[in-house]
Amino acid sequence: MSTPTHAPAAPGHAPVAARAAAPGARVVVTGVVQGVGFRPFVWRLASELGLAGRVRNVAGRVELEVGGSAASLTALTHRLTSDAPPRSRVDAVTATPVHDDGWVAALPRPFRIEESTSAAVDAVTERHFPPDLATCPACLADLTDPTDRRYHYPFTNCTDCGPRATIIDDLPYDRAATTMAAFELCDACAAEYADPADRRFHAEPVACPSCGPQVAYRTALDAAPGTPAPPHDPIRAAAADLRAGRIVAVKGLGGYHLACDATDESAVALLRERKRRWAKPFAIMVADLDAARALADVDDAEAALLTGPQAPIVLLRPHPGPIAPSVTAGATDLGVMLAYTPLHHLLMAAVGRPIVLTSGNVADEPLATDDDDATERLGPLADAFLVHDRPIRARYDDSVTRVDAGRVRMLRRGRGYAPEGLPLPVPTARPLLAVGAELKHTFTLARGGVAHVAPHNGDLEDLRTHTAFTDGLAHLSRLLALEPELLVHDLHPEYLSTKYAMAHAPAHRRIGVQHHHAHVASCAAEHGVAGPFLGVAYDGLGMGDDGTLWGGEVLLADLRGYRRLARFARAPLPGGALAVRRPYRMALGYLLGAEDLPGHGAVDPELAAAFVAGLDPREVATVTTQVRRGLNAPQASSAGRLFDAAAALLGLRQVAEYEAQAAIDLERAAGDLPAAPLPYRLERSGGLVIYDPRPTLAALLAGQAAGTPVPELAAALHETVAEVTRELLADARTATSTDVVCLSGGVLQNRRLSTTLLDRLTSDGFVVHVNEQVPCNDGGISYGQAAVAAAITAGAPTPTIPEEV
Repeated sequence: MSTPTHAPAAPGHAPVAARAAAPGARVVVTGVVQGVGFRPFVWRLASELGLAGRVRNVAGRVELEVGGSAASLTALTHRLTSDAPPRSRVDAVTATPVHDDGWVAALPRPFRIEESTSAAVDAVTERHFPPDLATCPACLADLTDPTDRRYHYPFTNCTDCGPRATIIDDLPYDRAATTMAAFELCDACAAEYADPADRRFHAEPVACPSCGPQVAYRTALDAAPGTPAPPHDPIRAAAADLRAGRIVAVKGLGGYHLACDATDESAVALLRERKRRWAKPFAIMVADLDAARALADVDDAEAALLTGPQAPIVLLRPHPGPIAPSVTAGATDLGVMLAYTPLHHLLMAAVGRPIVLTSGNVADEPLATDDDDATERLGPLADAFLVHDRPIRARYDDSVTRVDAGRVRMLRRGRGYAPEGLPLPVPTARPLLAVGAELKHTFTLARGGVAHVAPHNGDLEDLRTHTAFTDGLAHLSRLLALEPELLVHDLHPEYLSTKYAMAHAPAHRRIGVQHHHAHVASCAAEHGVAGPFLGVAYDGLGMGDDGTLWGGEVLLADLRGYRRLARFARAPLPGGALAVRRPYRMALGYLLGAEDLPGHGAVDPELAAAFVAGLDPREVATVTTQVRRGLNAPQASSAGRLFDAAAALLGLRQVAEYEAQAAIDLERAAGDLPAAPLPYRLERSGGLVIYDPRPTLAALLAGQAAGTPVPELAAALHETVAEVTRELLADARTATSTDVVCLSGGVLQNRRLSTTLLDRLTSDGFVVHVNEQVPCNDGGISYGQAAVAAAITAGAPTPTIPEEV
């Protein structure tokens, strides 16, 4: 047999299909080619070209056996890439010519689709499956056409839309390997499923009112004696509840949501109280793009996100309107998503107004997916349940995105995106699991040059979330047929993710990756940067390699290593984690114990007197003792904690209900006000350039004492950090001759800071990258860990970072 020809995907271009120059060929197509209508597409293409043969799903790929003229075979292999279905992604087409006339003669005529097989996966073959897809225009037309048999059917779908990742039990992707297996097709649906001319040809979740899942409505009183019969129209009953100010639990694609009327302040307040989410903003759902534009400014890039097949939450700039103030809880942005399933479309039409649609959980627990679990956990929160009988196999929360300076940025990766594979610039030599960090937890499974980032999971500190992590890991590992040989983890020994790695792999199978190296590596990897770059990692806290907590770092890095070039000055965190929840403690840490650098002394106590006088004297005394004696007051060089301290000094936030709330308040206060930077100093010490923020904080206090408006001072603080960063990077470029910059870390979620840095660093001649496909917060850590470990295991494809620069 002749040697196969292989056509890999070229970066930025569609793969160049292989050529077959024989009467027959075996063809393998890899990528996202299951659950996206690929086999029906192959059938139509082969039939058009007059080819004999068969196509089937095998594990996570598509395989063809074809016979015909050389010209037709060549056209086939090219068009498998060029004409592929819109929801697919072809990574490679491999054609092995067959010069056996008997083999060709035995191929089926006409061309046909055959049953899938579960062939063993070798170490090279990568398995892919698609994420869930929002309702397509054709299915939406069916849903709203009174003459269509799927009129108002809440589970209408086709090969271009509907559930995928949330219903898959195993690969290959066939109905029997999904949670739709229990729903036997009626004659009409079976005919569509078998008709190559129908868009539901081999659409695995296909269903109709006669044979598919059904929706139901119930209240907390449904179990009581004498309960009236369920309403004839569950969706209208739920809509009536929402309009009446009640809270409804809605079973969606990847889990349950809690919904209420977004224009009813009392309903939103009730939801906050029951959910114990007193401060974080809520996202809302609206019917369509026009409804979104009625509430917020929507540019072309944001409109494309809202209406695309992923249908994420998009953070928009709201304008005055009917939305209850407590929906945003004072945040600058309003999270908006469009209805993305038929059930949502019907519910929104029945309600006739925007609704809050937030994760179905309490506080930081994982999203409820199981019906019994949802009844137990959400029963005290919801007045009614809008449910259905299609099981949810995998938990997928809604993705959250934003557009900054024309760049789409992922803030939470979930439904619609995960677990689609992302490239690794340096392929891993051994299959690996990167277990991520502690907050905003994700994990990543990687084999070869592909990394699968699991959907957002939550904070591992919660036991239910940790269980959701292990359950999700078992499920995704099985689907990908990936047994990790290496476990990659953070350096912080107390992270539960680190403890998981320690418990499940011996030392020779573990790789520890420094937190901020993982941050900047996540940004570099998604942009294909493998060589040296300047990494800016601004976040809350992460364990440094020197035993202190880092968070305001400039690194010279590649994917294998890094060297610290610059940092923010250290300050103590009085009470440890308590200083994060109480920003006034962080402010006192800077005032009483900021790192003593030459050139500037401590902040004048007279300037701080008004701030200190406003605090509980007992707290001030406790913090003073902790700082002076070093009692539970770890040192941190953190940009995030500096923002917290500034917010406290300006009176914006003394106690935070959730992570980074104080910094968010500071950003909101700054708005788009023009400002000049405040004083600051850069000092060289221990081979590093160090930003000393004491002059900056002193200027904040002096400005406040002089009556300068708080918004002006907040804007000036942002300008200061931007100018400090520019100066640190200019110095680093001079020292290293490196002008590629990767910006990452949770602080870079700050829209004003990130867009300012993008604009000014680009003007300074840097090539600037920010996280776009994975979050810059800790949700992107696992991908960065995987990229670093892959480069380490691969040997030395990229230069190592020198000890001295």
